[in-house]
This record gives sequence, structure tokens and C-alpha cells, in this order.
Amino acid sequence: MDTPTDRETATDPARDLERRNTETVLRAMRELFVEGDVSAVDRYWAEPYVQHNPSMPDGLDTLRAVAPTLSGFVWEPRRIAAQGDLVFTHSHVLGWAEKPVVIVDVFRLAQGRIVEHWDVVQEQVDPADSVNGNPMV
Repeated sequence: MDTPTDRETATDPARDLERRNTETVLRAMRELFVEGDVSAVDRYWAEPYVQHNPSMPDGLDTLRAVAPTLSGFVWEPRRIAAQGDLVFTHSHVLGWAEKPVVIVDVFRLAQGRIVEHWDVVQEQVDPADSVNGNPMV
């Protein structure tokens, strides 16, 4: 028996787009950064690629150059949300920086391809060392 959410998703083009965009981002990130498959850039990203991370230039060449250099990279998305053409991930990451980090990535997709990216990166703090005792992810 269908639940209202199932019926809503099946008939709502906006939700369907958000679902497809989320699947694209998860596949893209896994294939490029976790599996190290540089050809994923050609499958899931498109130019002009706008990068809002202040330490990375626009364009796809940086992705092609950085992915193979990541040693011991682990990307564990813990929360994922989508709104329209945007997909948000809140992840625990190893191998991006010297210490474990927590990253919120925001991806904008156009025609099923990632064309823009924002991120916020924080060094992970153990709950025992935080003022509130809460985990970051």
C-alpha cells in the first residue's frame, strides 16, 4: 500500500528532480573522491564550474588534479538534503586535511550535472572536548 509520501514523490516533478540530483551527487563524490576515478568528473560535473571555496579555482581541472592525491580519503555523509537544484551534505571526512574534518557541502546542479559548489570545513572536535558535549556529526 502506498503511503502519502510515496504517492507525493511519484507525482511531484520537483521531488523527483531533488531525488535524482541527490543520487548524482552521492555517486559523483563516491566515484571521484573515495574510489579515485577521475573520469567521474566528465560524467557528473560540467563547465562552467563555479567553486566558492576560497582556496580552489573555478573549473574542473582542479578536481582532476586533487582527487588522485588524496591518500586514505574517507567521505561519510551523515545528513543529506535537497531543495530545488541544490543538494546539501553534512559529512565526516578523513584525508582531506591533516586531522579529521566535518564538511558541509552545497552543490548546485543544472541538467543533471554539478556546476557550482560551496563548502564549510571544520576540524572535528571530540564531544568530550566541546563546551556542549555534542558530536559535530
